[in-house]
Amino acid sequence: MADRHAVLLMAYGTPETADQVEPYFTHIRGGRAPTPESVARLRERYRRVGGRTRLLDITRQVASALQDDLSRAGSERPVYVGMKHWHPFIGDVVREISDSGVQQLTAIALAPHYSRISIGGYRRAIEEAQRDLPTPLCVALVERWHAEPSFLDMMATLVQEGLSRFPASERGQVMTVFSAHSLPERIRSWDDPYERELLESSAQVAGRVGLSEWRFAWQSAGETGESWIGPDIVDYLDTLHAEGVRSVLQVPIGFVSEHLEIYWDIDIEAKEKAADLGMRLERTELPNARPDFVRVLAAVVRASESRPCS
Repeated sequence: MADRHAVLLMAYGTPETADQVEPYFTHIRGGRAPTPESVARLRERYRRVGGRTRLLDITRQVASALQDDLSRAGSERPVYVGMKHWHPFIGDVVREISDSGVQQLTAIALAPHYSRISIGGYRRAIEEAQRDLPTPLCVALVERWHAEPSFLDMMATLVQEGLSRFPASERGQVMTVFSAHSLPERIRSWDDPYERELLESSAQVAGRVGLSEWRFAWQSAGETGESWIGPDIVDYLDTLHAEGVRSVLQVPIGFVSEHLEIYWDIDIEAKEKAADLGMRLERTELPNARPDFVRVLAAVVRASESRPCS
């Protein structure tokens, strides 16, 4: 009998209630308790965006659509969802997958670009779960997919859709600013490819759209007491304003789903700052569960078929 094969989609995780914010935050910090002030700030941000985000709901929609897409293409395999920092935890889902009789697993982090910090965390979660299994799964972890042509095509479509919100007469003056989650500056000393991959995929998308000029900024820097890569998108609006830019299309290319870093960093903080400066800021839609994004993931799954497992 052929080995049973499954797919695991992994995302960051999100609390569902205000009471869950503190343990969620503690998990992100590796078990170190955050200060009451930090917890209060995070709870307030969730309150401002409606109490919770749709990250888990969207990821489950993507998983269901991907399973259907693979099935229509003749590849029958269940698609599971696991979260790095909240329920359903990756470790629990890996054990569930093993108990179901699956032997081979394609694991994909819903983050297109590789960093030892971000993608490494997903790898560790899988490895820790594997140690508790009577028979470890054969896991092919997809660590990066930022260069997948269908991903770049989809992002170009999202940029074009975003630009269409501006009057045709003004589109030539819109500055497109790509962004991603910042990481500590120390990754540069590791020759970590994260920053390079982000700039590469941004340039590819800009080329597809035909942008004559574009910029890159960062968002969501952590409160760790160390330097994080910048400039931050909110602060960068001052620089753009000083250059005479009055219209901005913000493209969160490092993210594929709506969650707090989108709602708070862009929809609230950046838009409020832009309004204060007399600027108009729009952002592109997120891939979420769009059919073209599901097709991207299906292409990534197919490309991983020959990937050696561990």
